[in-house]
Amino acid sequence: MQIAVLLYDRFTALDAIGPFDTLGRLPGAETVFVAERPGPVRTDSGALALVADKALGEVTRPDIVIVPGGPHPEVEMENPAVLDWLRAVDATTTWTTSVCTGSLLLAAAGLLDGRRATSHWLYLDRLPRFGAAPTGERVVFDGKYVTAAGVSSGIDMGLTLLGRIAGDEVAQTVQLMTEYDPQPPYDAGSPDKAPAELVARLRGVSP
Repeated sequence: MQIAVLLYDRFTALDAIGPFDTLGRLPGAETVFVAERPGPVRTDSGALALVADKALGEVTRPDIVIVPGGPHPEVEMENPAVLDWLRAVDATTTWTTSVCTGSLLLAAAGLLDGRRATSHWLYLDRLPRFGAAPTGERVVFDGKYVTAAGVSSGIDMGLTLLGRIAGDEVAQTVQLMTEYDPQPPYDAGSPDKAPAELVARLRGVSP
């Protein structure tokens, strides 16, 4: 089984690494980082880069596709090379997945039309433009399409899909070995829980 993680300029690191460190532990699977061109690809901070092993044209039939998000998804949403690749590989994938605003790339490629999907809470209202039905759930399954909400939810998505593919015990083993036992110091991880003034401020400065 081949898992392809799409990289592009200014993607969010944890969006890619969360699924990589969970779903990427699927026994017998090969994980490949893919981009328009092989080589280092900078994250949204500019301080970190991941290396794309292969160009888009070299990865044609992955079993699983993971599309991370970033703070400016509109750039790749208008990139024919990325959208054409997503449509082409989706024809034969077993699972097509995204984290955060990565769902907007899937939607722009026409893959989420009529489907339930999620994204980062600041971007949920953009999904209906492409025929998708937004939901605030953390991980959403609709057929073979699996979308995760913002950033950290990619870990949950990876574990959930790992359990579906390899069974609960494998997923539980990965969760235990990565010691994924969230105990956040603040209960402000969603707009429903965070202070109203903080949510309003972030809505005011979002792209």
